[in-house]
Amino acid sequence: MQVFYDRASFSQYINHLKENHKTIGFAPTMGALHNGHLSLYQVARQQNNIVISSIFVNPTQFNNPEDLEKYPRTIDADIKILDSSTFVDAVYIPRVEDIYPNGMVSKHYNFGGIENEMEGAARPGHFDGVGTVVEALFLQVRPDNAYFGEKDFQQLKIIEKLVMLSGLDIKIHGVKIHRQDNGLAMSSRNMRLSADEREASTIIYKTLKNVNDWFRVLSIPEIKKRVEDIFSNNGMQLEYFLIADEDTLKEVNFFSEDKNYRAFIVVHVGSVRLIDNMHLG
Repeated sequence: MQVFYDRASFSQYINHLKENHKTIGFAPTMGALHNGHLSLYQVARQQNNIVISSIFVNPTQFNNPEDLEKYPRTIDADIKILDSSTFVDAVYIPRVEDIYPNGMVSKHYNFGGIENEMEGAARPGHFDGVGTVVEALFLQVRPDNAYFGEKDFQQLKIIEKLVMLSGLDIKIHGVKIHRQDNGLAMSSRNMRLSADEREASTIIYKTLKNVNDWFRVLSIPEIKKRVEDIFSNNGMQLEYFLIADEDTLKEVNFFSEDKNYRAFIVVHVGSVRLIDNMHLG
């Protein structure tokens, strides 16, 4: 596996691949890699000649400077994980100036309102930061296919919209959530959980499975009440639970037969904020 730390040498590598008509699969990350990330590269390996990873902790998508400071940076370990996986041919670890040559400022995008739902509601500008770094990486990596996990489903929809707005010829693939054996969604944040907290957090997945059982049997207000009751008695803080239209990401209060729905949940376990979701039906 090749490792590139600057844009100039990486560009030479990409030019060589393009000259030889290699198809490129790509999944960007912010590091602190785990099996959820590797599941993206495993899918990409099956569909492309070359698979590329990137590691870049993007400052402009953190609204809270403390969150940026706390974000785990494990570059050496990440490189070993990618190398030993055998799924990845190259990893790009750009410098800040490679992504933000004109200063660390986000572009502004009109994502049609989906940027203001859920994770965007309390984090103004968050998805502008996501869009800016992903667009920059797309332009430098020039992938044919790009892979994003459904755990960050809103981000996946943002990236799909970004490709449309930018006119980039890239196919976006959503990869299903990779879970631990106990159902907990794989996340870089999980390493901050104690063993007891990790086990207690399985209630999140169990709750989503219950919601899927209740789907179209109970009304949405009844479902929300049941979810709130579950978390009012277990010492965790439920930040939000909602059911949204998968296309618009707008919260719904009743079901229609011709729509696809997804349940979204955010729970604080100690000092760790965990997100999860599940397609309903």
